[in-house]
Amino acid sequence: MATRLLSTPSRPFDFRLALGVPVLLMALMLVFDMTPIDFRLEHLFYQPGVGFIGRKSYWLENILHDRVKQAVIALSVTLFLAFLASWFYAPLRQWRRPLGYVVLALSLTTSVVMPLKIATGVHCPWSLSDFGGSETYTPLLAHRAETDKPGLCWPGGHASTGFSLIALFFALRDRRVKAARVALVLALTLGVVLSLGRMAQGAHFLSHNLWTLLIDWTLCVLCYRWLVWQPAPGKVRGATGAVRLSS
Repeated sequence: MATRLLSTPSRPFDFRLALGVPVLLMALMLVFDMTPIDFRLEHLFYQPGVGFIGRKSYWLENILHDRVKQAVIALSVTLFLAFLASWFYAPLRQWRRPLGYVVLALSLTTSVVMPLKIATGVHCPWSLSDFGGSETYTPLLAHRAETDKPGLCWPGGHASTGFSLIALFFALRDRRVKAARVALVLALTLGVVLSLGRMAQGAHFLSHNLWTLLIDWTLCVLCYRWLVWQPAPGKVRGATGAVRLSS
């Protein structure tokens, strides 16, 4: 049987911890209702008789919402084109797998949002009677109150615009450590800023955006394990169970 050739091993990574922590946090969020925290924080952005302080903000809506989303879409398209070019342009060949990973991870983390919104029917704060709207609030797992217009606010779609960039961290962590750290800080910072912006507009509760972060992180880790991560040579085994080392 031919010897299996190995690429450069990935840096050590604890997948049990990276997946276990977000799964545990998601379970805790299902068990312990975050409604009191969500409402208390959202009331900080709401003025009775006026509405949410950021609802008509040009900066929050046109710049932080529309332009940032367009910029991330442009980045995604650029990375997709780079992935295609890696099949023909020699200098990009070594980045083919990381580029393919980023394209897949970005696609999954952003495309999963709308199906979840439709399936859950959670209303935005601005639609609720507690904040000047007409809809009745119900927790995530509770039966939805009767309505003519189901909500589309869980998880946070715009927060995913930022948190989806966590994929850049995993794409770079085995090749460019410092750049990977910068990418992670950028993704988390952008996700938090976009989350706060939408909260100020009344579009989401805090819990909506926390769910987005945990879902995006989990998807990025799973894709990284599947497409990019390379175990150390001593941990790679052939079909017969014997350790295979490159010669």
